[in-house]
Amino acid sequence: MIRRAALAAAGLLLALAACDRGRPPAAFAGPAAPALFEIAGPGGAVEGWLFGTIHSLPGGVSWETETLADALAAADVLVVEVRDLEDGAALRRAFERRAYSAPRPPLAERVPPSLRARLESLMAEGSMPAGALDRMETWAAALTLAQLGQAGKAENGVDRALVRRMGAGTVIELEGAGAQLDIFDRLPEREQRDLLAAVIADLADRQAGAQANAARWYRGDIGHLADPATSAILADPELRDALYAGRNRDWAGRLGAMLDEAPRPFVAVGAAHLAGEDGLPALLRRRGYTVRRIQ
Repeated sequence: MIRRAALAAAGLLLALAACDRGRPPAAFAGPAAPALFEIAGPGGAVEGWLFGTIHSLPGGVSWETETLADALAAADVLVVEVRDLEDGAALRRAFERRAYSAPRPPLAERVPPSLRARLESLMAEGSMPAGALDRMETWAAALTLAQLGQAGKAENGVDRALVRRMGAGTVIELEGAGAQLDIFDRLPEREQRDLLAAVIADLADRQAGAQANAARWYRGDIGHLADPATSAILADPELRDALYAGRNRDWAGRLGAMLDEAPRPFVAVGAAHLAGEDGLPALLRRRGYTVRRIQ
């Protein structure tokens, strides 16, 4: 669904969410097996790992496995999309610097007429006053609405837990909060409106759908994540390239250079970035690495 990409950045807006350590939902009762890949060089030696994260989870979900713990222990550095997820004030400033610009039409005028009633309903359900998002750029309003589709709390996000475990001194970021938000901010207005419309349409099943997607992540089911048939954002060529495929190509270049150096990276990025022919495992294989799924 669209929230898989939109919430990757929307998670930045939830940095101060309260931690929830309650009992996990029944969907997370089975053994955890989130997707984990091992990267080996031409000589066969293991040079790094790829791990698919999720940016929010219900409380009490235990996702770390022995295989994952062993890989983390063997890694020299942790590589994530955004490192400073605990600094909520800085994340809010980064968002607000980009979210507002010249006056724009009311948000309702930026969506197709068929979605205006749904937009009004979503805002009411989210306790957002009418007009609350009108001053925002279209992409920023889309990310704000996308928060309604969270399957838990950002404080329980896997990327955060990994950064806490490794310590800031051994963490490298691929983008950072500002650069990640810039990707959305640079979208042409036409594509921003496509993003907004897709978020609104996708949020129709936000509670059941979000938890189901999180449970699939927990079981390691990522094959559907790059399928255009399951995601409005991936079905739009411009959005797919800007928010998914293009970022993967950039990251693969950076990771290739990193793998050529001595430190062995544990790369933890949103699970969608590990799926499909333009996902990171496929791109690294094309660069000559052997990428094998070990969980």
